[in-house]
Amino acid sequence: MITPPKCFDRGCVHYLGIWQPDGTELTERPVCLAFPEEIPDEIAYGPDKHTSVAPDQKGTLVFKKGR
Repeated sequence: MITPPKCFDRGCVHYLGIWQPDGTELTERPVCLAFPEEIPDEIAYGPDKHTSVAPDQKGTLVFKKGR
């Protein structure tokens, strides 16, 4: 099991969870509405708090505190 990303810890409303494309832990990746295939490491685990639109994301959603 992978470590929960920082967007989960910060309580972003757009965070969807950990996706397992093939149903196993080997392919686990964090996903959200802006990054439905995989949240980039610099956002998920690095210093980028995703407060502005990234060029490779879907739509214009950015971090929004919700819980």
